[in-house]
Amino acid sequence: MPRVEVETFVRAPADRVYAVAKDVERFPEFMPDVESLRVVEREGNRTVTTWVGRIQGRRVRWTEEDWWDDERRRCTFRQREGDFDRFEGTWTFDEAPGGCAVRLCVDYELEIPLVGPMLAGLVRSLVRKNAESMLDALRRRAEETAPASGGS
Repeated sequence: MPRVEVETFVRAPADRVYAVAKDVERFPEFMPDVESLRVVEREGNRTVTTWVGRIQGRRVRWTEEDWWDDERRRCTFRQREGDFDRFEGTWTFDEAPGGCAVRLCVDYELEIPLVGPMLAGLVRSLVRKNAESMLDALRRRAEETAPASGGS
């Protein structure tokens, strides 16, 4: 199964960055590729959400299940239904000097009969670009909303 891993550094405490990521209902406010997101089920640290996004101008929809581990600042997710045959991964938020290292790992499968092998590189590029865009938007939001610290 193909995998995409992207990472960024955020100049904000890891707990703050994790809180911004966990507040998924607000993603459409600051993530340009997310048109809408609705929490359809929430039980403890498990959520089920429906998403409408845009990838290269095309509307995509999916339902996702997330498991949030507050102690380890980690989120594991998987698509329940949607355009990919399989889409799952993890977000991790680790303390780093002066801020937080955020990593997003995505494992995916998209079977397209006949032309699938020819499009594999394009699909990988689109998944990577989308993951980078999400991390960039998360970084900007967390840095904008983090309290001033007067030093790291």
